[in-house]
Amino acid sequence: MRALLVVNPAATTTSARTRDVLIHALASEMKLEVVTTEYRGHARDLGRQAADSDDIDMVVALGGDGTVNEVVNGLLHRGPDPRLPGLAVVPGGSTNVFARALGLPNDAVEATGALLDALREERERTVGLGLAAGTPGTEDESVPSRWFTFCAGLGFDAGVVGRVEQQRELGRRSTHALYLRQVLRQFLDDPHRRHGTITLERPGADPVTDLVLSIICNTSPWTFLGNRPVYAAPKASFDTGLDVLALSRMSTPAVARYATQLLTSSPERGPHGKHAVTLHDLADFTLHSKVPLPLQMDGDHLGLRTSVTFTGVRRALRVIV
Repeated sequence: MRALLVVNPAATTTSARTRDVLIHALASEMKLEVVTTEYRGHARDLGRQAADSDDIDMVVALGGDGTVNEVVNGLLHRGPDPRLPGLAVVPGGSTNVFARALGLPNDAVEATGALLDALREERERTVGLGLAAGTPGTEDESVPSRWFTFCAGLGFDAGVVGRVEQQRELGRRSTHALYLRQVLRQFLDDPHRRHGTITLERPGADPVTDLVLSIICNTSPWTFLGNRPVYAAPKASFDTGLDVLALSRMSTPAVARYATQLLTSSPERGPHGKHAVTLHDLADFTLHSKVPLPLQMDGDHLGLRTSVTFTGVRRALRVIV
């Protein structure tokens, strides 16, 4: 087995000593090349090189969801292909949604042990992914397409992600308390929360208009608060298309109601009500906004967009689990 280990040295939950232990454990079982990322987008470039190489059987991402997303986008730069290297994940971020949704331990050492067991037993699965692109015929049509592994969002939640990134650039640690503070600030400052600007269009159905918030899920849970899973779209799965949770109202009572539903959500029941739109197993759809809104994918803020087309691509990538 020839593997490339992509290490994010800024991963929030692994120390240099822990990373050395993990590298030694992996190197004892395979021919391992280790590369430490040095800039934003480096993991994507490494994934692209692995995809174009004949010498790599597997890419291991040691980092958080952002590192995983970059590696995936590099591996799939030409699109899905069963001959591509497989992907393995060792969680090192603050939340690690993709790894945990796959059933991996949230501890990096335990996850490394699970990975080695999976390799010995030749366990893998092929998962579906989401793909987002600028919509043809709009001002965003030239925006490059991008894959996401577990979620995307246009509007409110992406604004929260952007605020968190700003705080991290100021030196603050990525904690759940930080996210919750930014949720409150986004709610108080969002100029569009009373009058939604988003329209969802999909083939064979009437448009859904005046949406304030739109969350796209490729798996479930949507995220974690500590050890508590949060289910925005409980039916979402790596084996189906994309699910959507959208809200058409974000008044103070509505936010209190839906926030409570999120915090008490379960695999059987997520947010619901008069102003909640839930859609399951969509192959493709488009979100248009009357004004530019923030877009996020896998917790990475990608700037402002007015129109994004989403596609659920089944069986897109082999993952070692």
